[in-house]
Amino acid sequence: MKAIQDSLEDISYLLRIPQRKPFGTMEGNVKKALKIAVDEKEAILSSMPAEFRENGSVLYASLTDGQAGLKTLLQYIKDKDPDKVSVGLANTLDTVAQLELLQAPGLSFLLPEQYKNYPRLTGRAVVEFAIEKGDGSMFSPAGGQPRNTAILQVVVDGYSAPLTAGNFAKLVVEGAYDGMKLNCTDQAILSDSKLGKDKGYVVPLEIMPSGQFEPLYKTTLSVQDGELPVLPLSVYGAVVMAHNPDSEEYSSPNQFFFYLYDKRNAGLGGLSFDEGQFSVFGYTTMGRETLSEIKTGDVIRSAKLVEGQDRLFLPKQG
Repeated sequence: MKAIQDSLEDISYLLRIPQRKPFGTMEGNVKKALKIAVDEKEAILSSMPAEFRENGSVLYASLTDGQAGLKTLLQYIKDKDPDKVSVGLANTLDTVAQLELLQAPGLSFLLPEQYKNYPRLTGRAVVEFAIEKGDGSMFSPAGGQPRNTAILQVVVDGYSAPLTAGNFAKLVVEGAYDGMKLNCTDQAILSDSKLGKDKGYVVPLEIMPSGQFEPLYKTTLSVQDGELPVLPLSVYGAVVMAHNPDSEEYSSPNQFFFYLYDKRNAGLGGLSFDEGQFSVFGYTTMGRETLSEIKTGDVIRSAKLVEGQDRLFLPKQG
């Protein structure tokens, strides 16, 4: 599903080319995604728990043949209609995100004893951000009308980063990010750090290495030695916790950022120079094209947990 998502999300950038749109490249991207979906049908469906498989089969059919699916998107591209392509792409990515949510509903490992009273997310969830321009200007989505509020959706992966995702989801539920200003650099969009150390849990650095069955804590990965994370940083729109200012063995209790990966500034193999050094816990699945329009001073008007509340475990108070 991640390979399908990556292939489709490249189209978001192609749509932003102001002159002649590269519809041939877009067509190739969709055909690649469709081939993966068809060839890997059994793997996609078998990865879901039995109780979700019926719903997954319906969503899979929608992805390949439905109105919100790949064949419809392919036709829009062949018609060379950028507005329809933009809408079709958003619909298809939404179907992909729904399928991803069915694939990992619970944890397959036990948390270390010392972290059992931390908030945790046992599966995946969706957080929706409403971002407003701080200077009164407008967002200009590809193929859409300018608007003063942009909606981003993030799939938060508690399966691979249960403590980091759980702490973040708890802060979202508490409204900690509502009204927060954003700060931008060339590589990241950061939430303000003014919440302080007393808001949120001081979660240890949490990284699930590829090929392993549980996360590592308080340790980074050595990419040079072939260690790679299940949730890579080297993805445009990755959602990541900043480091704790007091110790890089811990993440910040509340400051997160959207990573603006650019392969032109990457190292060997196309990986970020910071790959394996941060707790990545999710990815932007809707509104990714808007990230490039966010500027310092723009505001998170609201952040809401729109799916996955039932997977959020909160420690008992007192």
